[in-house]
Amino acid sequence: MQNANQGAANEEVLIGEGLRIGVVQARFNADVTNTLWHSCQAELLRLGVSAEDIFHSTVPGALEAPLLLQTLAQSEEFDALIALGCIIRGETYHFELVANESGAAITRVGLDFNIPIANAVLTVENDAQAQARQVEKGVDAARVAVEMANVVNSHLAAQYLADNPDAA
Repeated sequence: MQNANQGAANEEVLIGEGLRIGVVQARFNADVTNTLWHSCQAELLRLGVSAEDIFHSTVPGALEAPLLLQTLAQSEEFDALIALGCIIRGETYHFELVANESGAAITRVGLDFNIPIANAVLTVENDAQAQARQVEKGVDAARVAVEMANVVNSHLAAQYLADNPDAA
């Protein structure tokens, strides 16, 4: 929902310094996905993620994004990943197939590899809806990735200390 009240994140979890973020951008509907990428990148930098710690790559479309996300997750080089794309409803069932399958696969990669993935693959009825959301959702994706990376890393650190009391 556009302009939804998402609740305010604790600013401590929105510190991107030291985080490595991987971004996979679908090229289909490139006018929208390029804007998603630029707004996402700008927000990552604003949050303190260094340019050198942002990996960005493109794939043909939303259905191809999960495979590259999986490859990045397997590398264990990233604190969080971001999926950017835009699926606009057409006249056939293809929209539902691409939207459902890409969304499920992106979620599955995150759960299978225990890595946060901010899903900013827009699923919209028309170009106007995509254009109305492209900047906000790019920013949201960056914020979600940084927040979730920090939350997961904090939990993992606490778990490590609990399991290894002499490490403290």
